[in-house]
Amino acid sequence: MIWARPAPALRRWVGAYTGYRSEAGPPGTHQGVPSAHLTFLLCLDGAVEMVSNADPARPPGTFAAMVAGLHDGPATIATGTAQTGLQLRLTWRGARALLGVRAGELAGDTVDLAALLGARTGPLLERLADAGTWEQRFARLDEELAALAGSAEGVRPEVGYAWDRLEETGGTLRIADLAREVGWSRRHLADQLRRETGLASKAAARVIRFERACDQLRFTEDPLARVAADRGYADQAHLSRDFRDLAGQTATAWRAGSSHTGPGAGT
Repeated sequence: MIWARPAPALRRWVGAYTGYRSEAGPPGTHQGVPSAHLTFLLCLDGAVEMVSNADPARPPGTFAAMVAGLHDGPATIATGTAQTGLQLRLTWRGARALLGVRAGELAGDTVDLAALLGARTGPLLERLADAGTWEQRFARLDEELAALAGSAEGVRPEVGYAWDRLEETGGTLRIADLAREVGWSRRHLADQLRRETGLASKAAARVIRFERACDQLRFTEDPLARVAADRGYADQAHLSRDFRDLAGQTATAWRAGSSHTGPGAGT
């Protein structure tokens, strides 16, 4: 796996790029865990098979290019086939600016990119596949996304402020305090956040904190108790409960398998 940052002009829309290559192996599955970013995935060879979405009412499918919306439960992805691709951490604002759709419309679902970009999808994949190195692919992706970028107008300023405050505090800000800052009731805040992003305020705070815990587990060797303390959990048991509820597995098991790619696995 190779990580890169998008061009500065795109970072409001995309948090990171990951280039990956997985070899063929025994058939199996892994859990796609919740993230504060939508997963935007482009396969250069192979495809992603969604066995089940976080929202069980959404149908499974196989995709060469797809976007998975925000969710607060695990999805199940098939493993075992060889695959090379690019995974993007797409912000909810980026869904509006790059894909022309509210993130809330994609919540819990996986959507074929062609349903959003139409005929532009095939040439995008071909141009990325023709690049000889990961650096060239990342540079071409910068160019393609810059060409897609439009306006994120239509977001209520209170919604943007609320999400930004949750991110600033790592998901630890009390929702009652946030509602007072925004000037809305807790219920109205939850409804408006869910409509725009796909997550209500309490779920958004939980997922933001969980994503940062996952990043710390993936990129450091810090013990679970240290991660829990750094990310604002009451104790290690609290972090363990979130892994059970949001990832469907233990933190230790997730850490051991965190090299997997797929929808939600980039957290």
